Formats: sequence, C-alpha cells, structure tokens
Amino acid sequence: MSRIGNNPIVIPEGVTVDIQENLITVKGKLGELSQPYSDVNFKNNDGIINVINPSKTKDSNAKHGLYRALVNNMVEGVSKGFTKELELVGVGYRATNQAQLLDLSLGYSHNIVFNIAPEVKVETISAKGKNPRIKLTSHDKQLIGFVAAKIRSFRKPEPYKGKGVRFVGEEIRRKAGKSA
Repeated sequence: MSRIGNNPIVIPEGVTVDIQENLITVKGKLGELSQPYSDVNFKNNDGIINVINPSKTKDSNAKHGLYRALVNNMVEGVSKGFTKELELVGVGYRATNQAQLLDLSLGYSHNIVFNIAPEVKVETISAKGKNPRIKLTSHDKQLIGFVAAKIRSFRKPEPYKGKGVRFVGEEIRRKAGKSA
C-alpha cells in the first residue's frame, strides 16, 4: 500500500486539471503539462485530486504513488515553477549563454556548445572571486532535471580536487591523495 499515493493533491488558485480516460492535463500561469496514465483512476473533488488504486495488483500498487507524485509535480510546476543551480568549480571554467545556447569552457581543448530546450530558461551568473553558476528555471520538473544532469555529465566532480560541474550545495566525497 502506497503512503504517497493516498495523499490528496490540493489544486491552487489559477490551475485547471483536465482528467480524461488515459491522459491528465494541467494548465497554469507558467504553462501546460500532460501525462498519460494507466492502472489508476483520478477523482477531482472541488480542488482536491485523489488517486484511486482500483486493483491491488503489484503493477498498480507501484503506479499508485508514481502517478500521484508526477501529477503533484505538474501542479506545483505550472503554479510556482522549479529552479536548479549548477556551479562550475575549477580554474578557467566559464559559462556564457546567448538565448538557449549554453557555451561551456570546462578545460577541454574546445568549448562545449549545448542547445537547451525552449521550455527551460537558462541564465549564467559570473561574479569576480566566485565560481560561475548556471541557473535553470522551468515548469517541467522532469525536463529541468534531465537538462541539469546532462550539463553535469560534461565534467563530473572528481574526488581529489573537487573540480567539475556540481549542483549548488552538493557535497562531494573527497579522497586523500598519494601518501609519501
């Protein structure tokens, strides 16, 4: 039995939810998201959505909490939005953007030019004496997580000096170097 799946989803002001047979669509001030679903049912009661698990099979039990979390993230995304910040740690590591093109200088022989999806807004922050930062904002939590993970994969933080692209606030497990 899913504890997450039993929690109700409260719909804030200005958000509309359209439940069809196998598709749920959420519209808000920041955008519109839709998600296909199966093995569960949704019930809308005056601004509160409940996820109902009709059959207690192993597959539907697994999807009960999953679809509740996905729809909750959709509702939160179209009303508030999501933000992820990445930090470039290393000498000479730089990031600039022109509209949706992100230009990264990460110590390779060439710059990495990454085209970011139009649903994600990108902003680069460079201050003297601080590590460059990349700020991503979007209404789609899955997409922003995918884009942030892809940027991080260009130069993952290494355990000896801690250089690389990391999330702001991420703790890197450091290793000791050679002992003399």
